[in-house]
Amino acid sequence: MLTGLGSIIGSGWLFGAWRAAGLAGPGAVWAWVLGAAIVTTIALTYAELGAMFPESGGMVRYSHYSHGTLLGFIGAWANWIAIVSVIPVEAEASVQYMASWPYPWAQALYVHMPDGRGELQGLGLVIAAVLVVVYFLLNFWSVRLFARSNAIITVFKMVVPAATALALIASGFHPGNFSVGAAGGAYTPDFAAVLTAVATAGIVFSYNGFQSPVNLAGEARNPSRSVPFAVLGSIAIAAVIYVLLQVAYIGVVPPEKLAAAGWHGIDFRSPFAELALIVNLNWLAALLYADAFVSPSGTGITYTASTARMIYGMSRNGTLATAFSRLHERYAVPRPAMWFNLAVSFLFLFFFRGWGKLAAVISVATIISYLNGPVSAISLRRTAARMHRPLRLPGLPVVSGLAFVFASELLYWARWPLTGEVLLLILVALPVYAYYHVRNRGEDLAQQFRGAAWLVTFLPTMAAISWAGSERFGGHGLLPWGYDLVVVAVVALGFYIWGARSGWETRALREAQAQFASLQSP
Repeated sequence: MLTGLGSIIGSGWLFGAWRAAGLAGPGAVWAWVLGAAIVTTIALTYAELGAMFPESGGMVRYSHYSHGTLLGFIGAWANWIAIVSVIPVEAEASVQYMASWPYPWAQALYVHMPDGRGELQGLGLVIAAVLVVVYFLLNFWSVRLFARSNAIITVFKMVVPAATALALIASGFHPGNFSVGAAGGAYTPDFAAVLTAVATAGIVFSYNGFQSPVNLAGEARNPSRSVPFAVLGSIAIAAVIYVLLQVAYIGVVPPEKLAAAGWHGIDFRSPFAELALIVNLNWLAALLYADAFVSPSGTGITYTASTARMIYGMSRNGTLATAFSRLHERYAVPRPAMWFNLAVSFLFLFFFRGWGKLAAVISVATIISYLNGPVSAISLRRTAARMHRPLRLPGLPVVSGLAFVFASELLYWARWPLTGEVLLLILVALPVYAYYHVRNRGEDLAQQFRGAAWLVTFLPTMAAISWAGSERFGGHGLLPWGYDLVVVAVVALGFYIWGARSGWETRALREAQAQFASLQSP
């Protein structure tokens, strides 16, 4: 569970409350609750899969088992983009907090602009790059070293956010702030703003850390118990901490700062540290500046481990170079995959130089990566009915259907044109698949396409709905507010049924059944 918490409690807690309040005002509290409920529903399907296939890099393998190599690659690509880009964003978060230190050299690290659109400057980029290398080195000599360092960091990360929320609430709470709207004036509930906050303010991005225990299932001693416990327990504990932080943020901001433009006009470089200074909690501000390195670094370390296993898993799927599937003889870590992820992390770092810019892209890529899990889980109930399931989720047809609909709604809430831009980033990976399919003389391409046709059709369909949707979600207003949510749910349910029926007993599934059956035999 510490691995999951180590991923979930990262830079999201340092900036998420500020970003969510700027979008939804006091409704941001409910955004965290709703986000936790939605991600828990999705995570339940992955918990069954993680216990069923206890292997490293499992998140990029499940749809490969259930629907073939093409669907497996699309899902793996989206998942990998969503996770590998977190490594540099955590380093950026640490440096961004440094930019509010009372020293000219520190303030020059980052140029801040409204709506989180600022960028790291020269020295700031260098420091962030050094932090990425540190994450890399801490994982280079095996998962055991990673686990020891991560356990210490995670305990610290749990204590500091909770203590921050309680200390700020006790120091000077303004209940009247909960009656101020996002744009100023009296607060009126805006459900659309709450939904957008869930999708883009860093909430889904924060909870996405539940994937780490699943990806590290191969290293677990008893995955049938530890994987579900780690996934669900980490989300529950993190949700309590995040709600406390959001309540503290809304209640402690000085009312005079809200007078001009409401929550949207609040412009902090390091939100909680600056609030601590405002209420004269200098000791807390100092602790927060230190934790701005510890919390993001814990997540960066965890994701450096899990992304290496994703590349390792895609290589085993036959959709990336075989060199990435090599494990170090002594330390049993996929070092070639780690080097590749390090290079990609540097690319994300230098092209997306601010937390706000990269967090929005990560959120949408994360949502897309959620789509395959519920479909794979229900499809495998049919195609691998006899396979041993250490965790058999009750009511899976309903849970997985809801999970797919929720993921589809999240994608829509992320707003046009961001949805279309990230969907394009996912689909451009198809030539990579085609190259390795031909090179490795993969299985029948027509069969692979039939297994993935539902998702290949679903993604542009969702882009079209987003374009035509309500203006509240950045669309062109062809679908009125309220009806658009119903349309998304109905369309998603239809594609879910199509996807569930598209799975078959793939060769990879037969091999996995034989492999795990031999491990379970006495």
